[in-house]
Amino acid sequence: MEALGDILLPYKEPVALVTRIVTMGQMFSGSFLCYDIYKQGNTKGVPLMPFLGGLIMGILNLKFGFILRDDTMIQVNFFGLSLSILYIMIYYNYATEKGKVWLQMGIAGAFSAALIGYAEMEDPKLIENRFGSIITVFMFYLIASPLLNLKHIVKNKSTEGMPFPIIFSGTIVTFMWLLYGIILKNKFLVLQNVVAFALCGFQLSLFAIYPSKPKSKDKVKAKAKKTN
Repeated sequence: MEALGDILLPYKEPVALVTRIVTMGQMFSGSFLCYDIYKQGNTKGVPLMPFLGGLIMGILNLKFGFILRDDTMIQVNFFGLSLSILYIMIYYNYATEKGKVWLQMGIAGAFSAALIGYAEMEDPKLIENRFGSIITVFMFYLIASPLLNLKHIVKNKSTEGMPFPIIFSGTIVTFMWLLYGIILKNKFLVLQNVVAFALCGFQLSLFAIYPSKPKSKDKVKAKAKKTN
């Protein structure tokens, strides 16, 4: 990684610019969910977790950006944090169980506050490695969560319900952050995005194997009759 980082170092600014642009672009993916909420007039079928996950990751990565003193991370995550707050406000406005939303937001807020408090008290010599490890674990959980339905996808031979735009843009974003992490020679950024890129790539491959919509039962039966 050291040698590759040295080779890519002259391209740090262009890579940082592209990384900033594609990451900010991906952050607008939550607007698709918000539009679905707006169309149906409620939050039925749309979980709050993607928005809360974005909020928590925005807070933690913003703090990590200050720890690393990296302007790109600070700017990108400040922008992402602002969008996440906006998405949650829209979700809350259309939610029927507002008390449940408040509870989930409270848990997310307490979790974030606890980690930021820990970061403030930790030894400055250890904080980069330890806080980076925490972010890495949480990031893996968020990215891998769609794969919890893998059994259902294989059974129905359909990727219905998997957000292709979010996964496709996530593949591009994680690749750019991987390059940027190599340039910075930051092992946590590299580790995060190697695994994240692999997870996104695997999810993306499912779209090449299975259609986005399951075959209707009527068509399957008709095909079976013709075969008989």
